[in-house]
Amino acid sequence: MTTFVDRVELHVAAGNGGHGCASVHREKFKPLGGPDGGNGGRGGDVTLVVDQDITTLLDYHHSPHRKATNGQPGAGDNRSGKDGQDLVLPVPDGTVVLDRNGNVLADLVGQGTTFVAGQGGRGGLGNAALASARRKAPGFALLGEPGEARDVVLELKTVADVALVGYPSAGKSSLISVLSAARPKIADYPFTTLVPNLGVVTAGSTVYTIADVPGLIPGASQGRGLGLEFLRHVERCSVLVHVLDTATLESDRDPVSDLDMIEEELKQYGGLEDRPRIVVLNKIDIPDGQDLADMIRPDLEARGYRVFEVSAVARTGLKELSFALAGVIAEARAAKPVEAATRIVIRPKAVDEVGFTVTKEEDGLYRVRGEKPERWVRQTDFNNDEAVGYLADRLNRLGVEDELMKAGARAGDGVAIGAEDNAVVFDWEPTMAAGAEMLGRRGEDHRLEAPRPAAQRRRDREAERDEAQREFDDFNPF
Repeated sequence: MTTFVDRVELHVAAGNGGHGCASVHREKFKPLGGPDGGNGGRGGDVTLVVDQDITTLLDYHHSPHRKATNGQPGAGDNRSGKDGQDLVLPVPDGTVVLDRNGNVLADLVGQGTTFVAGQGGRGGLGNAALASARRKAPGFALLGEPGEARDVVLELKTVADVALVGYPSAGKSSLISVLSAARPKIADYPFTTLVPNLGVVTAGSTVYTIADVPGLIPGASQGRGLGLEFLRHVERCSVLVHVLDTATLESDRDPVSDLDMIEEELKQYGGLEDRPRIVVLNKIDIPDGQDLADMIRPDLEARGYRVFEVSAVARTGLKELSFALAGVIAEARAAKPVEAATRIVIRPKAVDEVGFTVTKEEDGLYRVRGEKPERWVRQTDFNNDEAVGYLADRLNRLGVEDELMKAGARAGDGVAIGAEDNAVVFDWEPTMAAGAEMLGRRGEDHRLEAPRPAAQRRRDREAERDEAQREFDDFNPF
């Protein structure tokens, strides 16, 4: 059973915005009291939040599809729809968010750091919000926008100060178990450690974290063994500790060649050249191990390494190692530049910015791309002629019609608004009437001004009854 996952592909879908409502207020003696349709609610966002209590991406491995709730549609009597509930997904500290092409979208480090992976759709306006002096009673409302849906890749990179690297069975798990309160699995066979282990070490006034990375073998940077899967966990560390086995049972290995091999794999992986190195000669409690440590120590020190001889079993040399690591980490923390508070910079767009483009394609089709035109198309109910006429008005005021003329478009040419896979295509007419002339002048509703036949018939019947009553009264003297 998998208990640790550090890379998943997550499919997120934000909530859709609720549709606006087209309603006319009705009450006794006031059958057409004006528009009162409410706005639709906003769709919920999908947000990733760093939670220190989460250490793995296992939940998203089992359930990779996550969706926020939709906004509710508006209703009559100026009742707006309820906003969709945001979906908050907790992730471990050190999670990197990438798109499917490998581009980094966010690096989530620090408790409470957030990233909006999916933006909820806007709610559509009701006809009450669309009313104006010219458009007194709109017979349409705007549709809610669909929420953002996309696939993201989550990669966990352990946030630790020290990373223990070395061959399988070099004693890394034993070392972290005696330096900290961590209790990793320890056994006398290779690849006992299948997941990174974290421990907290206190040395004097310095507290730091130490990570035990699964063993590396030749070719780890190219995917052999478990190295490639977990080398990412050493990227954030301040110091690398080479744990060398001085009592290996393999005849073709020795601590110096092991060190050279691990360094070559780290070089192939890249990005770790500037990290300070410390060499730990482990298992000196074994007689042959102590002899080999005494033999190779001068050579390692000649290369510039700080060398420590320890025994995780006998617990010798641990205090010197922990305080040496604390000193290196303190220097790294002191050299780290102080991060200034993030300044909020607001850069409003220019008022006269066009905000869209018109291009002529090889097949003679004119394509309009831009945030506003595409959003307006998504909000339009094309089964409603008045809504289509309102869209035509908006596009005309934005300048789309003028740009089409400049691009050489003629009446009857095909025009597409949006991307190729989700575009609205129509034959362009410069007047952009779109059938709205059936409603009288665009933006007005003749229902508020035209006579009502039912009311007129009722008045005629009342007049006939009054006339009959008068004739009866004149005929009957009593």
